[in-house]
Amino acid sequence: MARRPFALPFPKTTAMSSHQDRLDFALDLARQAGQFALGHFRAIDTLAIESKGHQDLVSNADRDTETLVRDAIAARFPDDGIVGEEHGRVHGTSGFDWVIDPIDGTANFVRGIPQWCVALACTQDGEPVVGVIYEPASGEMFSALRGGGAFVNGKPMRASTAASLTEGSVMVGVSGRTDPQVAVALVEAIVSQGGMFFRNASGALGLAYAASGRLLGYVEEHMNSWDCLAGLLMVEEAGGATLPIDPGTALDHGTRVVAGGAAIYPALSAIAEHAFPPR
Repeated sequence: MARRPFALPFPKTTAMSSHQDRLDFALDLARQAGQFALGHFRAIDTLAIESKGHQDLVSNADRDTETLVRDAIAARFPDDGIVGEEHGRVHGTSGFDWVIDPIDGTANFVRGIPQWCVALACTQDGEPVVGVIYEPASGEMFSALRGGGAFVNGKPMRASTAASLTEGSVMVGVSGRTDPQVAVALVEAIVSQGGMFFRNASGALGLAYAASGRLLGYVEEHMNSWDCLAGLLMVEEAGGATLPIDPGTALDHGTRVVAGGAAIYPALSAIAEHAFPPR
């Protein structure tokens, strides 16, 4: 499919633009990118699908959508860096880096399951300051601004206040990059303590659901930056707790993820510490 031109009604700015400017831009960009990807989703029979590894798929929709997003960022914030799932790393000079997953939940996307999203984060010196996750099928827009709170469709989000695993579900992430027995151990520990595990094949949405209190939390041994940084910021800004990331390595090498409501976080942390292998 030919690449569509992308234009936003914004002029170029300097690297000193505020975090709010980047959030406003990201909200508009995520919505436009999501609608573009939704067009591919509705023409699913025409997708060209490839395998990148075990349970790791990519389609022309992923690549086209990421190109759209990259072009828009380069036009609006030319000095910012870009880290994306499908294309190469672009190093910037502003201290800001955009971290993008054009379609998180591709395995769902290519099979016609409407659980996928566009995930955008912007970091400053490796720390996320803006996070946006847009789910086109439901029309839900999750967002967060460092120090400015977390929202879904403009309404404030709050992480769960539950103190017991018996009060809800925890999303357990798993990928072909890690030992599957780690995920098995996580699930076993959660269920044995009276909890329930959840998985929807979109880590970004799982973290957004943890930020909104729909899930107690999220645990995964390793997530790529484009899958988790936006959601981790949301959990923090929604009053939850997260395992700290290493700003020097997370963008390019990913991170362990433990996130959830402040009261349930100690239980999640203990489960993860027991299940995760030594660093």
